[in-house]
Amino acid sequence: MKIAVIFPGIGYHTDKPLLYYSKKLAKEYGYEIKEVSYGPFPDDVKQSPGKMEDAFRLALEQTNDYLKEMNWDVYDNILFISKSVGTVVASAYAKQTGLDVHHIYYTPVEPTFSFIDGDGIVFTGTKDPWVHISVVERECRTHHLPLYITNAANHSLETGDTMKDLQNLQIILSHTQSYLEGGIS
Repeated sequence: MKIAVIFPGIGYHTDKPLLYYSKKLAKEYGYEIKEVSYGPFPDDVKQSPGKMEDAFRLALEQTNDYLKEMNWDVYDNILFISKSVGTVVASAYAKQTGLDVHHIYYTPVEPTFSFIDGDGIVFTGTKDPWVHISVVERECRTHHLPLYITNAANHSLETGDTMKDLQNLQIILSHTQSYLEGGIS
């Protein structure tokens, strides 16, 4: 059996393009889907490292509560698809539970990399105000993770040009699909 757990970001819910279409792809590849959700976060998280830490701890606590009844042993393939703060939560949850997880990290924030252990792929944009591209590049090299960079893209991997964003989304999902096909066994 296969399961894909979706970890949203702050304000980037599972019905937004990256997670919505990744979820659909995972279903097409036979994954059972489970979506994590978190309660309200502190205001102005981006402006405060302390509030970001609070948001992470709150989201991880809620994730632990939400997934506490999961019988992970019935799955021979576990995939975590995460976005932004969800990347921190997904990697921290995998590390604390010792699960063998494959990861798709959309726009990881810097704290994510302190928990990463295992297989995955990473997507980021060159204009992401939440993390420096050099940090993502360095950490992906350190952790031997394939990195796909979208030029001029923000934290949602969007540029502001709708048609370009749709083209970029197709490229991102094509890499995601390739990972589902070849990177996970």
